[in-house]
Amino acid sequence: MQGTRLNGLRVAILVSNDFEQVEMTEPRKALTQAGAQVTLISPKSGQVRGMNHDEKADSFNVDMTLDQANPSNFDAVMLPGGALNADALRMEPRARTFVQEFDRTGRPMAIICHAPWLLVSAGLVKGRTLTSYYTIQDDIRNAGGNWVDQEMVQDRNWVTSRSPQDLSVFNPSMVNLFASYLEQKAQGRQSTITA
Repeated sequence: MQGTRLNGLRVAILVSNDFEQVEMTEPRKALTQAGAQVTLISPKSGQVRGMNHDEKADSFNVDMTLDQANPSNFDAVMLPGGALNADALRMEPRARTFVQEFDRTGRPMAIICHAPWLLVSAGLVKGRTLTSYYTIQDDIRNAGGNWVDQEMVQDRNWVTSRSPQDLSVFNPSMVNLFASYLEQKAQGRQSTITA
């Protein structure tokens, strides 16, 4: 089944520098293995650097800048964590607009670790149930979200997880959510995930 489930699906991965590397590389690998076309998007062109917790890790080529990225050209969004990355990205107006447009149209998003900070700053978490790295639970609750301590939570068009330890559950859940969207889109339904 793997290899074709996400054929034709266009996924935007939004990162700034100092993202948690495994939270980008492992989901990206799961997506490409399922047939998705993945684009690494960042505020600046060139390269972005990953982190292994608090140690500098590898650099990755940016495919497109936020200024060049049109949300309507993508079907799904994946947001890796890392405190420094998430804190920088939440202050980018184009990043906030990007996820707002996705949520408004009901397209799927996969979010892990500190990445929900962007959703908080974009004003999207009120009334939603999600998880994250435990240190930002107060931010989510203060923004009107329902924070739960689970390895994976799906709330309509969102899948969230807490940390790299949850990737074994996060990745297949993300692929399933994105595949559901693709099936609905192929059947010509309204592009909104309600389940």
